[in-house]
Amino acid sequence: MESDCRIPVACCRPRVLVLHALFWGLVSLRVFGAALLSEDKTSAVKAVAAPCWLVEEFVVTTECSQCNAFQTRSWSSCGVTGYVERVNCTRSNRDDYKSCRSAVMEEHLFWKFEAAMLALTALFAVLVVIRQRWLDRLASEKVRRQIESI
Repeated sequence: MESDCRIPVACCRPRVLVLHALFWGLVSLRVFGAALLSEDKTSAVKAVAAPCWLVEEFVVTTECSQCNAFQTRSWSSCGVTGYVERVNCTRSNRDDYKSCRSAVMEEHLFWKFEAAMLALTALFAVLVVIRQRWLDRLASEKVRRQIESI
């Protein structure tokens, strides 16, 4: 009797191996690229003097709101998330703008994530059904051949 714990021959085909290598190459490129980009941003921030809200207490004077096109191009704090809030530093009594994450944006990202997970769940459920039917067909053909050989 053959063991059920072996790698299917289809997984060792060159096309499948190339697709796996391409997929994992793209994933690692995305991860390492994001890490490199974040290092560039942090080094650029370190070169400029730290904003007052990083080194002292502050009070939010204007709640988190979306930046317009001009603000996005001209203010560095708008470039990170697209949302900004006005803060007043208590010790230096200076007004400054701080990047923030909007609740609307977070909710939108959450629902996009949920939709993506639902789509992936449906896709893989269909793939499981298709593979199970394929395996059932192979097993019934094997049984049919064994019966015919008797």
